[in-house]
Amino acid sequence: MAQLRIALAQVNSTVGDLDGNSGTVVEWAGRAADAGAHLVAFPEMMLTGYPVEDLALRASFVEASQAALERLARRLAAEGLGDLPVVVGYLDRRTVGLVRPGQPAGAPLDAAAWLHGGEVLVRSAKHHLPNYGVFDEYRIFVRGDRLPVVRVHGVDVATAICEDLWQDGGPVSVAAAAGAGLLLSINASPYERDKDDTRLDLCARRAREAGCALAYVNLVGGQDELVFDGDSVIVGADGTPLARAPQFDEHLLVADLALPAAAPSAEPADGTPVDALDGTTITIDRHVLSAGPLPAYPVEPQTVAEPLDDLAEVYAALVLGTRDYVRKNGFRSVVLGLSGGIDSALVATIASDAIGPENVHVVLLPSRYSSEGSVVDAEELVKRQGVNARTVPIGSMVEAFEAQLDLHGVAEENLQARIRANIWMALSNEHGHLVLTGGNKSELATGYSTLYGDSAGGFGPIKDVFKLTVWDLARWRNAQAGKSTPFLHPFAEEPVPEAILVKEPSAELRPGQRDVDSLPDYSVLDPVLTDYVERDMGRDALVAAGHDAALVDRVIRLVDLAEYKRRQYPPGPKITPKNFGRDRRLPITNRWRER
Repeated sequence: MAQLRIALAQVNSTVGDLDGNSGTVVEWAGRAADAGAHLVAFPEMMLTGYPVEDLALRASFVEASQAALERLARRLAAEGLGDLPVVVGYLDRRTVGLVRPGQPAGAPLDAAAWLHGGEVLVRSAKHHLPNYGVFDEYRIFVRGDRLPVVRVHGVDVATAICEDLWQDGGPVSVAAAAGAGLLLSINASPYERDKDDTRLDLCARRAREAGCALAYVNLVGGQDELVFDGDSVIVGADGTPLARAPQFDEHLLVADLALPAAAPSAEPADGTPVDALDGTTITIDRHVLSAGPLPAYPVEPQTVAEPLDDLAEVYAALVLGTRDYVRKNGFRSVVLGLSGGIDSALVATIASDAIGPENVHVVLLPSRYSSEGSVVDAEELVKRQGVNARTVPIGSMVEAFEAQLDLHGVAEENLQARIRANIWMALSNEHGHLVLTGGNKSELATGYSTLYGDSAGGFGPIKDVFKLTVWDLARWRNAQAGKSTPFLHPFAEEPVPEAILVKEPSAELRPGQRDVDSLPDYSVLDPVLTDYVERDMGRDALVAAGHDAALVDRVIRLVDLAEYKRRQYPPGPKITPKNFGRDRRLPITNRWRER
């Protein structure tokens, strides 16, 4: 057996920031060198950020990525890191061979490179292209057809990219045929609930199929609606977990591995096409950096981070997604309307945890229908969290509109919501705050919001959170009072007042209004929405699953009629298997109805 100390740099990149991302690679490669690593790997598309979407179709951006890769290789050598092999993801293009019909000439590649000695040693590209859920990779990439196998201190290391693990055949099969001692997978795998266990099981299964240890490095950070949770892992050839990085935090995972030493002349030879067991062939691309194993050296203890529980990881995803959207888009502060209800209370708390309460501005906007309790509860939250607050009564503004317009019913109610939105948008313009919206997934699903009113804003932190989970998260966050972590501010007391948690939900746009006047109780509504929205169950399937038929008909009608509202809602962190956004794309003009 040969020893190899590998470092997985679980870091946060920014789409389009080629220089900044290159600097991150240099910084963390330096940390890996200081830790005595013999190889360091970075996530998928590290240089460009991920996903780049249609930027990949822009020739100037592809060329900038290629040039940045060459500069990075030289910079690593200039910084004294040229002897450390660095594996990094970037955007490339195919310049030879056939491309798929419909793709532009010189089709882009989701690529990986080994950098060493100031040069780009080897290049490869993702073989399996995901085209489901949030992914549109057939639109912008062509498939790679080479598997790098690089010998490092006597160990043959094969490289795969993200989806190459999720599909059968391809690089995993070829790595087994090539006799690799380690399969290195670089990833940008977005978070959703319960995915960490699925991912670990996948890595274990693929390690057993490849017949070698597997090192999986994942991106961390927020990019528009996607949140990447890190959770990088190393498993043995039998699938046993050996090392694991924490979730939702940048981390250098360093592990000493005992791996099979490569035979002096490995087979198949360099340049041999191998059946990938998926209807294609992949050519093995062999390189030797250091042929012989290292002398034995002391092994460092392995890091095995405990995964977060369900509500903790959901909350961490919301905080990280909000923090990065604010930071990466150049904002320093946020503003939101604080109503005294549970939704705006949770959004304010997420914002305080994400960017600090000193950067959170809340506006209390009482109308003639606001209860005294709502105002008092909102003021109590302000006191507990230390956010910036101001009160702007809207009664006279509503009266001014009503003096000019004869409005009744829903039109009158929505007027209040739109006046409130005008105020926080005006404060955004005046002070440069990002406006946060407070709508939850139950409201978005059923259209229970005012277009250009409470749905107006730049980012929706709880957009993908059903109402019942909103309460669960608020209670969970209160239980963490006094704790300090990368995603929790150390509030001395519970950040959400108990009165807000137990209050019956109300928009307070008319006397005595309650959510249940317009919607089914959330305890029965949310399960139907989960099955209809996230599982795409039709009407008969919903009834067969045990949901009341009249309730099903009512919910389906509400959801289908609200598509135009959802299309105009701001982005927000995706935490479920199917969010309202990149995951779920339905026509607005649509006469199909479930019957």
